[in-house]
Amino acid sequence: IKIAEGCDHPCTFCVIPNLRGKFRSRRFESVVAEAQQLVARGVQELTLIGQDTTCFGEDLGIKDGLATLLDSLARIEGLRWLRFLYAYPNRITGKLLDTIAKHDNICKYLDVPLQHASPAVLKTMKRGAGADIFLKTLEKVRAAVPGIALRTSFIVGFPGESSEDITILEDFVKEAKFDWLGVFSYSDEEGSSAFSLDSKIPKRTIESRKRRLMKLQQSISKRAKQQWIGRELVILAEGESDETPLLWEGRTQFHAPEIDGKVYINDFGDQESLEPGRFYRAQITEAHDYDIVARVVSGPL
Repeated sequence: IKIAEGCDHPCTFCVIPNLRGKFRSRRFESVVAEAQQLVARGVQELTLIGQDTTCFGEDLGIKDGLATLLDSLARIEGLRWLRFLYAYPNRITGKLLDTIAKHDNICKYLDVPLQHASPAVLKTMKRGAGADIFLKTLEKVRAAVPGIALRTSFIVGFPGESSEDITILEDFVKEAKFDWLGVFSYSDEEGSSAFSLDSKIPKRTIESRKRRLMKLQQSISKRAKQQWIGRELVILAEGESDETPLLWEGRTQFHAPEIDGKVYINDFGDQESLEPGRFYRAQITEAHDYDIVARVVSGPL
């Protein structure tokens, strides 16, 4: 469900404000009504989207608008999973975290696209903050919502980015230990403020930095996923794997659709077959770099 359009942030790498205009929240009642209609038709998972969902309601005079909206939606009977994408780091309020923690059907998952960790690069990006501030934010999030899965994304190769800036970013990634991380290579967008910046980074250097960062995250993810072995989690079965009909694929609440790793189901337990779109309890039996393997314990739920 799209809850807002446009964006007010002046990020120099982005052209969205030029294309879609200023940030505009959808009417609160309209979002709730659509969610109620979808759940009444059998939908069990809802994802709220917007360029910055954490700004929801500000232009309508609603304080802590996203937290208020989540609280209302979480009370819809029959809604099993509710999540939102994306969160701007300095808009993650105590009330928002309390709301996520309070409702069992709000996924313990937060996507915070930080873009970089070097204060110098972030300043040129017109994002602000830096590694130290971000680490304090992540500490606050994890304290308020124990076990929450954190996802972020970074841009490497931004004009003027130095080897020292990359070292700051790598050190930050080591310390932050994100569950999911995406890395994007900077590319000029005509119409963006960054398009006219000097000190462009060679493409080969950008790709080298991207590979290094992804290799670093791969090792962090591999160690973290090993800790999942033996856990029992609710899994949404999505269907046969593209790789082989002997495996099914699914997701936990810690996996957003299409962007995170996968859960491969290789043992149906006492179920003769699984049904796409149904929820099952499963135990994690194997872990790989990003994906995990599970066996069904019970269900459908």
